Amino acid sequence: MANRSLIQARAAMMRVRFEAAGAQVVDPPLLQPAETLLDLYGEDIRARAYVTSDALRGEQMLRPDFTLPVVQMHMSDGAEPARYTYSGEVFRRQEHDPDRSNEYIQVGYEVFDRDDPSGADAEVFSLFALQLRGLPLRAATGDIGILMAAVQGLRTTDRRKAALMRHLWHPRRFRNLLDRFAGRKPVPEGRDALLDSQDPLAIDVPMIGKRRASEIEARIEALREDRDIPPISDSELGGLETLLNVRETMPFALEQLRDVAVDLPQITPALDRLETRVAALQARGVDVERLDFEAAYGRTSMEYYDGFVFGFYAEGRPDLPPVATGGRYDALTRQLGNGDEIPAVGGVLRPDLILEIEEGAQ
Repeated sequence: MANRSLIQARAAMMRVRFEAAGAQVVDPPLLQPAETLLDLYGEDIRARAYVTSDALRGEQMLRPDFTLPVVQMHMSDGAEPARYTYSGEVFRRQEHDPDRSNEYIQVGYEVFDRDDPSGADAEVFSLFALQLRGLPLRAATGDIGILMAAVQGLRTTDRRKAALMRHLWHPRRFRNLLDRFAGRKPVPEGRDALLDSQDPLAIDVPMIGKRRASEIEARIEALREDRDIPPISDSELGGLETLLNVRETMPFALEQLRDVAVDLPQITPALDRLETRVAALQARGVDVERLDFEAAYGRTSMEYYDGFVFGFYAEGRPDLPPVATGGRYDALTRQLGNGDEIPAVGGVLRPDLILEIEEGAQ
């Protein structure tokens, strides 16, 4: 493992390269308001972040990443278009793997530009590839927006689609929900008896917990309504399953996804954007014929990505986390912009991992 001074020196050098590409240097505070993070990610973020409290500012978190504070800063008073770069520490709790770092340095690059989103995607990816040139890395790409479009266009209820969207980044829960909504999974034991009861709450036990009787009754009524909804069709389910299994180089993946669009026509606009992105990547010298595309890639990352996603991984070192990751997060700018929004894409690199891979290669 390289020492801290070498890591900081490499981070500074990488940041200078992003500055040369037109980025403005920013340095968000180490302590971030916990309320914003909790609103975005729910209580799950507590398992990944260091939490403290302040008598005046309330609950705070040590910076788990840079993207959120950079978006907040830009949506508050940033110009358009804008490019930002940064380097500094982020903090992640590690409860299961003591060998993984709980504090490390990130270098990042973020682009806010509404004129040419596909060009911005290609710009970010190609700049990252240039930073990592010569290293034995595999690049993976995907597009969360295609799966989101597929779910949002299903011929089923808004409640079911909202449930699937809520668990999009949790593949096992998503699969279980999909099987249940398609009628492939039996309902939990005892549920039918509960829903068929004239008065499900007519039981001689005390009410324990935070839910009120009215909330329980509303949930039971929602389950009754859902039971009467026709299952998701076999053609739509088959289309989703095929989509999730697409893993090819970019041109062949696009070809396969065009076939999937026969059963899921709602994904066609997202595929048109993918085709435009492929052309933009080619224009920047990226060899798309050898660039992997995985339709399910990015589903276990931070949940603010909603379009193009990418990562670089060390070949022969499956023990290492990604050397670089990034993606598009248009919806995050809307959430933090009080109604305003702007297309945005960016990513981060780990200089410590880069130095470790270079040492291993020598």
